[in-house]
Amino acid sequence: MSRYPQFDRSRLLIKPLDQRQHDIQHASLLPLEHQPPALPQVQQQSIDTVGKRLVAARTAGGARLMLMGAHVIRAGVGRQLIDMMERGLITHIGMNGAGPIHDYELAKIGATCESVARYIRSGEFGLWHETGAMNDVVARGAAEGLGLGESLGREILEGDFPHKDTSVLAAGYRLGVPVTVHIGIGYDILHEHPNFDAAAFGTASYRDFLILCETVAKLEGGVFLCFGTAVMGPEVYLKALAMTRNVAHQEGRQICHFTTAAFDLIEIAGDTQTEAPKSNPQYYYRPWKTVLVRTVADGGESFYVCGDHRVTVPQLRLAAIAAE
Repeated sequence: MSRYPQFDRSRLLIKPLDQRQHDIQHASLLPLEHQPPALPQVQQQSIDTVGKRLVAARTAGGARLMLMGAHVIRAGVGRQLIDMMERGLITHIGMNGAGPIHDYELAKIGATCESVARYIRSGEFGLWHETGAMNDVVARGAAEGLGLGESLGREILEGDFPHKDTSVLAAGYRLGVPVTVHIGIGYDILHEHPNFDAAAFGTASYRDFLILCETVAKLEGGVFLCFGTAVMGPEVYLKALAMTRNVAHQEGRQICHFTTAAFDLIEIAGDTQTEAPKSNPQYYYRPWKTVLVRTVADGGESFYVCGDHRVTVPQLRLAAIAAE
């Protein structure tokens, strides 16, 4: 036993979601036929090229992997992502721990996203009953040998979720497309709840990491998309690539001829094909040095697109469809 006192979670007051004010409504999700605004020419050229690479990777059998931050789900592009999964343009989606929370809440109650500024002052932030039920879902799935994303996707698809048709997690389970979740303990509101089982989440998320490694092992001739994730996406991808290249080298194979693309809201000041000097604070921006430079140095090619996810995701989908 630890010598240090621990917080007693049984003292927490958990409230129902109907008492929470939601900042995002299901109605804000973009329709599939949405025509996004035009991007600057250089950005559009990059998206068009990446769209063509997705189609080429599908033909060649290379992985089409997307790792993303939770803001992509909040941007309301679920229908676009699901359509790309159905078309075989995406064969694996990986999220951080917050992504499934927004996907689950949107499917369950048609709303998500609470005001941190409001609810942190009253100590209510994150402590909502229906959302906390995700902990029980993951614990059951982990006991059955499922991954974290797989457990939640099955629950949404087979359960009472009025908006399951726009759930990326449910679509992944329905299509047999892995939707994995890569967590850090203490990052997410689920970890506040008394029913959070750290061992179950760790086991389920590590299964998801190994599932991700199997996808990265097929990245030769494929495409890796890093959408709105500055830490989880680049870091998880980096470790998976190290592991799979280790095995490939032993077997006389290569995993180096593939396309990477980072889509984010941050302007990069400099040549994205060259690593920034350590004197530049953006040296520590992982999508630049990891996704755009280091991991494609032996034969790959990378692209950077700065823009709103409500524009870049639909534009990428349309570019890939045009290339079919």
